[in-house]
Amino acid sequence: MMFRTGITQLLGIKYPIIMGSMHWITDAKLSAAVSKAGGLGIISSARFKDGDELREEIRKAKQLTDKPLGVNISLNRAASLASSTEFIQAVIEERIPVVETAGVRSPEEVIYPLHAAGIKVIHKVASIKHAIKAEQCGADAVEIVGFANGGNVGMDDVSTMVLVPKAKDLLKVPIIAGGGIADARGFLAALALGAEGVVVGTRFMATLESPVHFKFKQLLLDSQENQTVLVQRSIRNTHRTLINDAVRLVLEMEERGAELEELRPWISGEKYRRCIIEGRLQEGMAYCGQAVGLINDIPSVSTVVDSFIKGSREISERLIAMGLLIPS
Repeated sequence: MMFRTGITQLLGIKYPIIMGSMHWITDAKLSAAVSKAGGLGIISSARFKDGDELREEIRKAKQLTDKPLGVNISLNRAASLASSTEFIQAVIEERIPVVETAGVRSPEEVIYPLHAAGIKVIHKVASIKHAIKAEQCGADAVEIVGFANGGNVGMDDVSTMVLVPKAKDLLKVPIIAGGGIADARGFLAALALGAEGVVVGTRFMATLESPVHFKFKQLLLDSQENQTVLVQRSIRNTHRTLINDAVRLVLEMEERGAELEELRPWISGEKYRRCIIEGRLQEGMAYCGQAVGLINDIPSVSTVVDSFIKGSREISERLIAMGLLIPS
């Protein structure tokens, strides 16, 4: 099956499958594996203290693949403009073709220097109003993630099934769908809704190349779609996570009105790293999407991507047999 969408053409990739940026997880090895398999791997810059560290990670990835790679630059409150400037400089110098941005700040502050260097910008959002704003700011494509997403899900609690077709109706730039996509069925459904690509996170966490600790990978296998909860809503930074002791404590603190400073030690990136990278499963947030209920194995990245493509062919053949598609 030939995949030719606005996203494959924009990014120069074989398949319209993008790995969602995940702090501590989307490193050189995992990102290169996704790009090598025909998708777009995204290196998260948030884990690095400066541009030199990011530059080193990019070079590691380039030693593993000659396919296009992307870098995520965080626009959250905790990410300073100075660090963003360093990361942008590293991306430009290393000739990265695409940057993914996400966060509470407008992408406008980084789009101009990136576009001036010929770099495409994808902005990730969780609402229609922010999708519209991203296009107005000059984003080349918009990722829109629904309520089932792992990590940040925004404040609106709207599903991918509704967000994607509405975004398609309102935006001119290509739409990339995310939230709950872990196999060929979700992939093809997103394209049918009007997306020109998908962003996948939780499924790529549970792969051989992922740096996630084997205990956390086993937790993913043991977990079901109804075993995630939303935290940090009280500070307007809603995230989806698996349930553990740290999450239960944060939920109790939020219920009694705890403010950010009291919550911060438990929702910090370092506690998150201990949980997922060191396998200390009860110590921090365990960000994960509802798609965890669809994960039953720990394959290679290439096996995951191949299953999306092979499964799409099989679904298409079934739809042709039902008279819903006309063979080309």
